[in-house]
Amino acid sequence: MTGDLTLMHTDLVAALDIGGTKIAGALVDGGGRIVVRAQRPTPAQQDGDTVMRAVEEVIGELTAAPLWSRADAVGIGSAGPVDASAGTVSPVNVPGWRDYPLVARVRAATGGLPVELIGDGVAITAAEHWQGAARGHDNALCMVVSTGVGGGLVLDGRLHPGPTGNAGHIGHISVDLDGDPCPCGSRGCVERIASGPNIARRALEAGWLPGPDGDTSAAAVAAAARAGDPVAVASFERAAQALAAGIAATATLVEIDIAVIGGGVGKAGEVLFAPLRKALADYATLSFVQRLTVVPAQMGTDAGLVGAAAAVLGRRADAAAAGV
Repeated sequence: MTGDLTLMHTDLVAALDIGGTKIAGALVDGGGRIVVRAQRPTPAQQDGDTVMRAVEEVIGELTAAPLWSRADAVGIGSAGPVDASAGTVSPVNVPGWRDYPLVARVRAATGGLPVELIGDGVAITAAEHWQGAARGHDNALCMVVSTGVGGGLVLDGRLHPGPTGNAGHIGHISVDLDGDPCPCGSRGCVERIASGPNIARRALEAGWLPGPDGDTSAAAVAAAARAGDPVAVASFERAAQALAAGIAATATLVEIDIAVIGGGVGKAGEVLFAPLRKALADYATLSFVQRLTVVPAQMGTDAGLVGAAAAVLGRRADAAAAGV
């Protein structure tokens, strides 16, 4: 993490975790503990202002809490791409938001508090490096594999969001040059193969039949794979192969030694991790990446919130260290 968070300000930071499925908000203390929380479903297929109203409802719940007066900044981890320098977001899975001025809107909704914007994958990376599976590792890739696929990097012991807050966005590395078109405009992206909806889509197209409850989610495909359904197994193996190719490429480029995988698909357990480790051995072949390990995330569904808060605290720590 940037800076030493253990010595940081112990008052509260507001945090928002904005994705294609849910918009979560929280007040987080200096130790990473969530003390107030709120959540709304993301109206992802609605127009931009409708999505923003859901964000404002979450903020409204937070501002109504007695502890709100102690909050002095807001951290946002948003599905991307984001542009931290411009304060805008253009989430692939939220088509109503294109160059949407999220920072300005959140600042207005919170009475003018300073706002720190990073990608959701970077937020999860901040949380996992601060308190989770990447703690103690100086060079790490942390990923969220869910409705989409995002990621973030820790390099030389520091969170590396990049100039716009998108560094490590592994979901849109192409791993299949002639693959299916991706909503981002490219082809054969990791996300197009390994995200939860695409795992389920591929299984259904290959003939997988859901159970009596009609559940066609990736979690249902995972359950079928655990029960030995060959089509479900094959869909997860294909996802694992795409993830392995992206992870190996990242490790070869910047020499990470651990990859942490969270999100709903990451909860599939060995249905995902067994073929992932096998595929990684096929892709991470150079001597300096052969010791790369892949592990499940530890921070759970609160990672985005804790990480958004960590980004604020880390920026504050850097400023203090610089004497600003």
